[in-house]
Amino acid sequence: MPRDIAKTVSVSKESYMVLSVISAGLDAGGRVMELTSPLALAGIPIFFITTYYSDFILVPTKERENVVKSLIAKGFELSDNESNFITSAANHKQGTGLSATSPPHEGLPLNVAELQTRIFGTLKKRHVAPQIEEALELVQCSGREASQLANFTHQRPSISRHATGNGRRPSWADNVDTKLYTCIISALVSQPRFMSVTLAQDDPPSLLLDKNLLDIFGDSLVGDTDASLIPIFLDLKTLPLEATGIVCGVAGILVQDTQIAASSELSYLSTAQAGAVILSEEQSVRAMGILKPLLSEEL
Repeated sequence: MPRDIAKTVSVSKESYMVLSVISAGLDAGGRVMELTSPLALAGIPIFFITTYYSDFILVPTKERENVVKSLIAKGFELSDNESNFITSAANHKQGTGLSATSPPHEGLPLNVAELQTRIFGTLKKRHVAPQIEEALELVQCSGREASQLANFTHQRPSISRHATGNGRRPSWADNVDTKLYTCIISALVSQPRFMSVTLAQDDPPSLLLDKNLLDIFGDSLVGDTDASLIPIFLDLKTLPLEATGIVCGVAGILVQDTQIAASSELSYLSTAQAGAVILSEEQSVRAMGILKPLLSEEL
């Protein structure tokens, strides 16, 4: 990395824990709200990542106890390995968690409506405006499952897959698709306009990438590559990492629109210095029509 660019890199002093949330049965917008509103109302900062298979929440490790309490109170169930939360069917029927009881500490918003007012006030004060990059269309894809890889390679088995009798434990590397990782490197070398890769222990690699990169990957990806997703970017460089409620505040405003709320394609991607709301092309136009007036500098 060039020295001048390296100087701009900062590393959080906080350590983060990762929670995977399984929330089948919820629409996309409801899912984002269901997961983020309890944490936002509890004043817990998060990073939110939607992937091809799962939703992941990154929270400061020191907030673990508060996170567990907040999500269990809203009907989530903690799995045996204590790294996955599952929503209950009963909780689905109660809505998307837009109402809430009084928060445990003074100074926190009483409900999502108050949270949204605060968040948009902060974003407007920091001159954060929604932006769409011209001609940038994304696709959400995944690497192939291990079983699918076996189907492709059964005629040319790898020697490394044979039993060696050394008693070693299975490794994630046993199921790595080397072609996919070679394609990822090639795509990064091309300096893409947008590319996000999420690697999780229990899922195949998930990619959210510029549609123009698909030719690089050939048949190493699965997913709806014909669909086009439009990211709406929020530049959050002027906000501290510990800022809370941004995902919930922005998503909450958007899902008040009935068409966006019914969309199966609303997702959110958090990074250290930006947030991206990801929608279909049609819904992105509606979303911009909602967000721009709220964040406009004009009186």
